[in-house]
Amino acid sequence: MARTFFVGGNFKLNGSKKSIKEIVERLNQASLSENVEVVLCPPAPYLEYTASLVQKKQITVGAQNTWTKASGAFTGENSVDQVLDVGAKWVILGHSERRTIFHEDDKLIAEKTKFALDQGAGVIFCIGETLEEKKAGVTLDVCERQLNAAIAEVKDWTNVVVAYEPVWAIGTGLAATAEDAQDIHASLRKLLAAKLGDKVAQQTRILYGGSANGSNVASFKDKADVDGFLVGGASLKPEFVDIVNSRK
Repeated sequence: MARTFFVGGNFKLNGSKKSIKEIVERLNQASLSENVEVVLCPPAPYLEYTASLVQKKQITVGAQNTWTKASGAFTGENSVDQVLDVGAKWVILGHSERRTIFHEDDKLIAEKTKFALDQGAGVIFCIGETLEEKKAGVTLDVCERQLNAAIAEVKDWTNVVVAYEPVWAIGTGLAATAEDAQDIHASLRKLLAAKLGDKVAQQTRILYGGSANGSNVASFKDKADVDGFLVGGASLKPEFVDIVNSRK
């Protein structure tokens, strides 16, 4: 089954109207592969602005975080309904920075995921191990635990994209080799098959998200279970176009 190549750009807490306009215009003007889906995830204040700049059908916009309720007394949180209302289609949930810096646990992330999907958003669901967990040899155990929390809540995985992001590789310049990523992604697909069935496992896109950049993405090109990338810092740079076109 052919899975559409998927590239997410997580701007994190970076950007201005000027820089975001430059990023989107580069993509609008570039010749992009037809078989690629691009999701740009700017900081929340720029969601509507970013969506207004996009000129290509294959490019959409996503939020970096949402809450478990549509509205109410939740100061500082992002509502899925409001995110959708300003033109976004996706949300990143479970990112390692939300797990580690903001202490979001598996259960809360799973609840956020279910609510976002129920409201009609697509979810980029992030999983991955820390350096200590990698050294301890428990990478797959950690990923399985994080996935199982979502599996317990989510029954329809049509609009879920899984992003494997080794925490030790984010922002460090380190990255898993393409071979290592393929092995882990294949194991994750087997887990999805065991829990959700072969059809869901084969349909679900699994992205690599550990310091993917213009220099290393070509090495992933022939990896059958690497269906794209969740890109951090490189999504702010001109090389992001090369990453989007790395399967051309």
